[in-house]
Amino acid sequence: QVQLVESGGGLVQAGESLRLSCVASGSFFRINVMGWYRQAPGKQRELVASITSGSSTNYADSVKGRFTISRDNAKNTVYLQMNSLKPEDTSVYYCNAHLLGRDLRNYGYWGQGTQVTVSS
Repeated sequence: QVQLVESGGGLVQAGESLRLSCVASGSFFRINVMGWYRQAPGKQRELVASITSGSSTNYADSVKGRFTISRDNAKNTVYLQMNSLKPEDTSVYYCNAHLLGRDLRNYGYWGQGTQVTVSS
């Protein structure tokens, strides 16, 4: 069984920063893509940023220049550094991982989510 555990959410004021972390644990062969999504009340879940095992990154237009995704493959951990936060960044942030299982099949997993609230 694979688990993704997020941490680092909280309440901040506009313009401040937060750093989210997500650790993958369990039995698998390799993690391919890791990413962060967010979902605000009444809205669909949307991609914030993703990173491949080779460190290629992809960002939503709304966070480009403010957020930075990175990963530590040795620790099976992905990070999201969020700077210049805005009230519209308020959401539950979810970690996502696409990995290769021991059976060499592809699997996708979600974390439980961490709340980020930005006050104006």
